[in-house]
Amino acid sequence: MDTEWMRFGKCREVAPATFFPSDGVGVDVARRLCAECPVKEPCLEYALVERIDHGIWGGASERERRRILRRRRQEAAAGKR
Repeated sequence: MDTEWMRFGKCREVAPATFFPSDGVGVDVARRLCAECPVKEPCLEYALVERIDHGIWGGASERERRRILRRRRQEAAAGKR
């Protein structure tokens, strides 16, 4: 998967720990940064494709990414019927 987009992420401007928060406040801080990021979509897609379990990627938490993947599987299964 192409990772050229990583050069343009807002995450490069802050400490990596910002995107691996231990509480809800930290998650909100990371999401705010992601909301303004020009590469939010490819970042999220990268985390989904690579099955990254930890951190905030493309503005989505681990739990949110699991939901997205589950929904995609369900949609794919429904499309095959």
